[in-house]
Amino acid sequence: MFHRRVTSVLNLRGNAILSTVKELGNVGPLYSTVSAMEALLRKVKKAEKKPWVTSVNELKRRARYDKQERRVVREVALRPPENGLLVEKLIPVAHHVLASRAQLLACVSRILEEIPIYFCSFCTEVHVGHPPHKIRTCNVSGSQKNKEHTWQRGGVVHVLPVVQSFHLYDRLGRAVSHNERLEVDRIPALVELCIQAGVNLPEYPTRRRKFPIYRVAGKLIDFEKRFPKDNFFGKDIETFRSKETIKKPIGDGNYFNLPFDDIKGFAMRGIEAWEIMRTGAIQLMKTYGVQTCGYCPELQVGPKGHRVRQCQAFKHQMRDGQHAWQEATIDDLLSTVYVWHVQNPHSGDVLVDSMKRYYGKLPAVVELFSQVGAQVGDDYYHMMRDDVVVPGLDEEKLVV
Repeated sequence: MFHRRVTSVLNLRGNAILSTVKELGNVGPLYSTVSAMEALLRKVKKAEKKPWVTSVNELKRRARYDKQERRVVREVALRPPENGLLVEKLIPVAHHVLASRAQLLACVSRILEEIPIYFCSFCTEVHVGHPPHKIRTCNVSGSQKNKEHTWQRGGVVHVLPVVQSFHLYDRLGRAVSHNERLEVDRIPALVELCIQAGVNLPEYPTRRRKFPIYRVAGKLIDFEKRFPKDNFFGKDIETFRSKETIKKPIGDGNYFNLPFDDIKGFAMRGIEAWEIMRTGAIQLMKTYGVQTCGYCPELQVGPKGHRVRQCQAFKHQMRDGQHAWQEATIDDLLSTVYVWHVQNPHSGDVLVDSMKRYYGKLPAVVELFSQVGAQVGDDYYHMMRDDVVVPGLDEEKLVV
């Protein structure tokens, strides 16, 4: 009898919850910005691997399918870029991404003359604006006992870190070996991605095939000569020309000449260039593979990773220094740095540790542009948490 009563009560409560959810279903999706912030603030530990972009079960299914296909001796026609040819519709995207990267560096270099950047000398923490925050999150060896950061003035490299990758003459060729690590050039990964997608740079030559590659019984068959005689570099390829004139300095500190007078114009154009570069890079990564190590920041643009034994992360002895390659994300490619968001940068208030649950976060370059006055997109609304009113120090105890 008792079990029947408990079951009836649970059923009534369950029906009430379901009816409430159905009534709220028309309002919109229910989510919590606090849970999103907790996921963002969580850093991957040294002994923890990066999350998979594609599930392990899906990777196993693809491996079983490829194994079955290799057993059948037949000719398989591959699609670009797997057959060595370029995807024609992505060539303008690659040129736009490379041009936006140059414009972004120009805008960041100009704005850093007005807004300071601070970085911790012990950990990877970065702060945009003055004064730097006093949030106690420095928990590394050599730091202070109270976990406060030791700030120093930073620069462009702390806002836009450069992730390098080996430049591949043939993206479908063999991987870079350990003995070749000093013979192959290392360039920014984003530039290498644009080169493989169709951008031609004279200082970094790459192979452009005219005939596709075929797969027979799991092996790639290349009918083209390794170094064709009629390989005229850059022939019949239209390069992208941006509207602004980009010039190198002669003796002054202006790295670029852009048609803006006020600093807000640099910020508006900079955040626009950031969005173009980021969305274009995501579009290129869906077609052209980018690999990253699951334990360290090493990155390689191409269908597979290199064989250089230089990983010093968790349990690298078991892998003989080899990297644990997996699919990369856009944050791995751009090495996005997230900083604490200052809602009112002109007030001069300092972010304190006791109020950190009310603060939001933004990418460092977006936070830099937002402090100047640029409008931040809706994609960052749940991260910056401008809808949360930060209480005063005397009101914090009264918050429920």
